[in-house]
Amino acid sequence: MQDTGVTASAPADVPAAAALRLHGGIDLGSTGVKMLVIDDHGTEIASAQVPTPWRVGEGGTTDIDADDLLAAVRALVGFVDAQLAPLTPEPLASLAVAGMGETGILIDADGRAVAPGFAWFDPRGWEQIAVFPDAVRTEFAGRTGLPLGAQVSVAKLAWLRDQGTSLAGLRWLDLPEFVVAALGGDVALELSLASRTGLIDQDSGAAWPAMLDALGVDADLLPPLRGGGLPWGTASDAFGPRLAGAALTVAGHDHLVAAQANGTLDADGYHVSLGTAEVLLRVLDEPLGFAARQRLADALINEVRHVVPGKHVLVAGVKTGLLLRRALHAAGISDRAGRDALDAAVMALPYEGELPAGAIEVTGARNDDGVLRLTLHTEASPAEIFGAVLRHSNDEVAALIEAMDREVAPATRSTLTGGWAGMASVRRARAEVLPDPSLSTREQDVAWGAADMARRLVSASVPS
Repeated sequence: MQDTGVTASAPADVPAAAALRLHGGIDLGSTGVKMLVIDDHGTEIASAQVPTPWRVGEGGTTDIDADDLLAAVRALVGFVDAQLAPLTPEPLASLAVAGMGETGILIDADGRAVAPGFAWFDPRGWEQIAVFPDAVRTEFAGRTGLPLGAQVSVAKLAWLRDQGTSLAGLRWLDLPEFVVAALGGDVALELSLASRTGLIDQDSGAAWPAMLDALGVDADLLPPLRGGGLPWGTASDAFGPRLAGAALTVAGHDHLVAAQANGTLDADGYHVSLGTAEVLLRVLDEPLGFAARQRLADALINEVRHVVPGKHVLVAGVKTGLLLRRALHAAGISDRAGRDALDAAVMALPYEGELPAGAIEVTGARNDDGVLRLTLHTEASPAEIFGAVLRHSNDEVAALIEAMDREVAPATRSTLTGGWAGMASVRRARAEVLPDPSLSTREQDVAWGAADMARRLVSASVPS
């Protein structure tokens, strides 16, 4: 759910902090921007979170100003620094940034942002993709591994072009890469993030020429491509002495970083991240190919590159968290206590609720939708409505699993992560459709996964 302010925490027993190197991970999430610091052993030392500074407009339009984003990161670093100050004056040895993949920033030759970044659920770009050349529209899914829709970055690039932004001479950075560049790191693209843009041919791993032509740009729009967790330069002192000199890297796409943090790299399991978007992730040892990508795209499922070298992933999205958040707000619930009380009320009902079948109709969970629509044929409590939204999202999850099972052997287990997984009612619902679900033991899988990648960046051997 939407954060209303800063949250921060630090473990009570951290006597080793002063003696060990510190490594930071930043998660640029749809709801909050989070930072976690660990030591050489992976022990969590400090953490904080601030709200993602979106600007919301009419019709669901949602974007972010580059300066607002960097101000949020600067504030976040300050909160973490305040926690670390009583423990040690030492700067971080390394820092990695992970985050959402579709949202990015256009920069000029001096690295300055020339346009806002658009949320993955922002609807702008539909008109533009509708007039892409027929060959691009026909081959898009098979080439890029993504369904063609307003969610992909190329839709927003086309929209900006049509609004008068000249793309000539500009470069694209996804949000994590933009933040790393602002910290003093290299200007480069990470493969798992670039895979979310619609600019990359999944077979070649390079820019897709036909898509560049459709936008009216050349390959210079894309900075050099690089694998996640590789060296990305060194932090300047622009964000304070705590980060100055830290080895930098881009960890990659948030859901994939979380999966790696949990060790869910086996091909027979789902990693399920329940954030603003719910994502089912399935690791592949090799790409499935053009035809399979086309079939999967018909079900709104992606086949793209993992942060792990040589691995690909199936990524199936459902807008569960977005709908659940809107259901909470419609019920007048905006804090954790209210959410917990509603969770208990839902759990007091049977999974299917106590109203007659069809009493509540819900739509909106599909990944190309996100608009919560409720039709109430009778009076219904907030708990009944929340339960109905969960059952609707279950139907969408089941459809995604069925589509993936047609391409690969069915999964045998699932690991649940993310903020919404903390609700018992959500876990009960997913147990109806997911194989052998278990709950992650970490609260911040993405930030921890990023911090762990930062640790590995500077460690020849990682302590156990």
